[in-house]
Amino acid sequence: MPKKLLLFLLFSFCTVTHGQIGGKYTYQFLNLVTSPRQAALGGKSITIYDNDVNQVHFNPATINPEMDNQLALNYGSYFGEVSYGTASYAYTYDRHLQTFQVGVNYVNYGKFDGYDENGEATSQFTGSEIALSFGYAYNVPYTNLFLGANGKLISSTLESYNSFGGAVDLGAIFIDEANDVNWALVVRNIGTQFTTYNGLNEKLPLEIMAGVSQELENVPLRWHLTLENLQQWNISFTNPNQGQTSIDGSSSEEKVSVFGNALRHVIFGAELFPKKSFNIRVGYNFRRAEELLILEQRNFSGISIGFGLKLNKLKFNYSYSRYTLAANTSLFGLTVNLQ
Repeated sequence: MPKKLLLFLLFSFCTVTHGQIGGKYTYQFLNLVTSPRQAALGGKSITIYDNDVNQVHFNPATINPEMDNQLALNYGSYFGEVSYGTASYAYTYDRHLQTFQVGVNYVNYGKFDGYDENGEATSQFTGSEIALSFGYAYNVPYTNLFLGANGKLISSTLESYNSFGGAVDLGAIFIDEANDVNWALVVRNIGTQFTTYNGLNEKLPLEIMAGVSQELENVPLRWHLTLENLQQWNISFTNPNQGQTSIDGSSSEEKVSVFGNALRHVIFGAELFPKKSFNIRVGYNFRRAEELLILEQRNFSGISIGFGLKLNKLKFNYSYSRYTLAANTSLFGLTVNLQ
């Protein structure tokens, strides 16, 4: 019954919502990967259900008592001078009220040289954005179905322009203990701007995701499959390098097949020794791989790797994500058990 409910909700959301892919919405930083574990698994994994308090940023339904007094801090250098960080903390008040979580996402875009309309240099300026979140999950009585929600307050400053907004994430996860399979559905960034940058109200990056993961019976490995951007079927980006040039010198745009577009919704990851003190992770993001592909040159775009190492009450996490030959990202994380 819970599986049927998740499928029903998924198809209901897909029929009534319209999505926006990169460049068409504001507060885009909300979709940045928030932890090395997430990044190493390809990004946006929503089926992790353990003591990893970072997981709440992408699925609030995963909040559980195992996260009690876990504090996670993450930092990464994106591209150029852009840097970002996240923090997450969970606290169990009592077993009846379950567990609460608070978190923060922050990005700093670095410094830019300012110029006026005549090309004359002015002063330098910068930009930064931050989101504060509060999450709670509820276990449906007599089932292994968990529902959760995150409320977020968002502040953005870009040069002399400011914006303030709010959003909600809704999540569900069903734990099939007999087969060690997790099913999840998430709707992220349902919200609006309270104040705009310059009088124009912009949409938030609404996204619907579904996922499944399973730990194999005889192998210490858990695989994760995530379907992203389900609110919009066509998310393909035409790569100009893959267009065709005819004999007369004219060119045509790349035509993305139905299968090619379907693959762009898929993220796959695997974690070796998921319950041990040392974990190895690898992931593959199909959309990233296709959009950043370079013809006649193997650059391994879309691949990500990482590891986790636990020492007493500390856990170190690291990930490396491949984008292009010139731009790749590393993310570092530290989780502290404060009990």
